[in-house]
Amino acid sequence: MKKTLLAAAVLTAGAATTMAQESLQKPGFFDNISIGVQGGATTPLSHGSKFFKDMRGAAGLDIRKQITPAFGVGIEGDAAVNTSSWKGQTHSTTAFDASYVGAYGAVNLFKLFQPYGTQNVFDIEAVAGAGWGHNYQNGKGNDHNFFGTKAGLNFNFNVSDAVTLSLRPSVLWDMSDAGVSQTSAAYNVEKATFNIAAGVSVRLGQGFKYTVPNYNLDEIAALNAKVDNLRADLAAAGDALNASQNENMALANELQRLKNQKPVVVKETQDFLSTVRYVNFGLGKYNVPADQLPNVAAVASYLKNHPKATVNIKGYASQDGPIEVNERLANQRAESVKNMLVKKYGIPADRIKAEGLGVGHMFEEESWNRVAVCILDNDVPVSTETTVRK
Repeated sequence: MKKTLLAAAVLTAGAATTMAQESLQKPGFFDNISIGVQGGATTPLSHGSKFFKDMRGAAGLDIRKQITPAFGVGIEGDAAVNTSSWKGQTHSTTAFDASYVGAYGAVNLFKLFQPYGTQNVFDIEAVAGAGWGHNYQNGKGNDHNFFGTKAGLNFNFNVSDAVTLSLRPSVLWDMSDAGVSQTSAAYNVEKATFNIAAGVSVRLGQGFKYTVPNYNLDEIAALNAKVDNLRADLAAAGDALNASQNENMALANELQRLKNQKPVVVKETQDFLSTVRYVNFGLGKYNVPADQLPNVAAVASYLKNHPKATVNIKGYASQDGPIEVNERLANQRAESVKNMLVKKYGIPADRIKAEGLGVGHMFEEESWNRVAVCILDNDVPVSTETTVRK
């Protein structure tokens, strides 16, 4: 989601920085009007005619209004010069044997795909129109009038902002009585003429004007910097996402491996062993009672069997009697056990630590707190069983 939001922010900011394009001002009614003249040749396309032999001169005039840089409309008039080469017909008694007056629309194929303000030395227009055609024959009421449609291309060479030279091939169809049993309109080559002309047009009034928005350069620089930062954040977020996806995949693979693995029972060892022995005393007494001698002997035996072992003797007293007496008794009880280990059992004194800790609160039974606690420490490992996975 974060990556998507960052990408949207980058695209939005990038679009804002690319809007400094030219915009088209609304032209006036008399702007972008042009007048053109043309001269060339026309020839029938019927099968009984010969393309070049039946060709005759033609001339015309057109007036155009350019609605947008890419689209214009206009009216035109053309006339074919009267010659004796128009076979199969009674020739006109006038200087012209055919004429055409119509309206047309023109689409500039280049400017359809170009931004406003682009100026081309050469471009191509597609032209289509319709109008009234007239064939002059003998001047005795036999002239032929027809509804005509016209289509062609204009190859334009823009020699300046106001002057254009053009090569204009086109076809004009007579849409009536096109070789069928009833009067109708149809595209029939037998009722069509091919025309080619060279023309020149001059634009009157002012052309299209374009404006560029007045942007604050500091604001543009700040926006560009913001876009760069967003792009950097987007790249970093992508890297972080890829890393997270790789880590998740690795964890998923490890979890699956552990799920598929059977438990294995292995032996582990405890590094240290602690053993505790208690030597109990009577009220107000600090000499080891006879019934407690086995406990002292057990401590001595352990120390002899484990040459590296040591013992920490902690003496305690019950709450009976004055505090000063109890503190002295606690210390004497610890020292009494130590002296017995040294003198009776020959345990080195440096392996024994004895200290009195005053009144004890270890046991709810008060008499049990009159005790010397012997804590034995040794490096001898003890084996235990633990279930683990490998």
